[in-house]
Amino acid sequence: MAALICGSLAYDTIMVFPDQFKNHILPDKVHILNVSFLVPRMRREFGGCAGNIAYNLKLLGGDPIPMATVGADFGPYRAWFEEQEIKLDFVKVIDELFTPQAFITTDHDNNQITAFHPGAMMRSYENHVKNVPGVTIGIVSPDGREGMLQNAKEFKEAGIPFIFDPGQAMPLFNGTELRAFIEQADYVTVNDYESNLLAERTGWSETEIAGKVKAYVITRGPHGCEIHAGGDKHNVPPAHERRITDPTGCGDAFRAGLIFGIEKGYDWMTIGRMGNLMGALKVEHPGTQNQRFDYKDFSEQFRQQFGYALT
Repeated sequence: MAALICGSLAYDTIMVFPDQFKNHILPDKVHILNVSFLVPRMRREFGGCAGNIAYNLKLLGGDPIPMATVGADFGPYRAWFEEQEIKLDFVKVIDELFTPQAFITTDHDNNQITAFHPGAMMRSYENHVKNVPGVTIGIVSPDGREGMLQNAKEFKEAGIPFIFDPGQAMPLFNGTELRAFIEQADYVTVNDYESNLLAERTGWSETEIAGKVKAYVITRGPHGCEIHAGGDKHNVPPAHERRITDPTGCGDAFRAGLIFGIEKGYDWMTIGRMGNLMGALKVEHPGTQNQRFDYKDFSEQFRQQFGYALT
């Protein structure tokens, strides 16, 4: 069962400022702000929503097909995904642009200053869902605005069930557009903050949104998640990480578990637990694509955490 993962492939350049930003920013001078931070620690990670979801789905034994637009500098990321045996047939290179990238500086208080360059992502509309054969499920995750609108429309027209995952792209759309996404989608997934924002933007309550899709999934961080489906509300307990190293990308890992569980036809409590465990396993590692396990390892962790085996 092939899953089409629509979204961004990006580089994350992560820097650590060994001090506190507040010691170097004068509150009464922010209107003429001109500061420089020395960052002796830096690393570059592979990221982007489509990349992270595809990587995690592959760990579970799924068949992800990422669909994205990237730049001429995509070479290292390409080599990484080829090593993971993730298909890149529908990743389009736009030579005159850069691959999307985030530049993130974190201080000792875990405050962050981030600059994001969308680059080739802004031309994601040049890819088409309708051109990808053999897809059984999809996800529309944060990407270029026009690309997201087009992907949802083409999933619906092709009769392919898909998840709408607005994430950090939600500010790109007005209430009418968000309502259209929901009405086209089979599933919607957001975190608790995004759930409140989605309700405000659409004018629909959680119950009303849930009534328009097969399932409305809301992640609640350390409290697990809740799934509204078929008129029922499932409160799914969290999985417990052995250590907390880096929460970045845990939402994308959750979505990979969600896709895999739906594909396998599990009940909603099991699907939610799979997503929660994927998030917990990610939190234990730095970056978004550095955790290593296979489905056998995952299944054993699932049995230990939740007291029953995946069939």
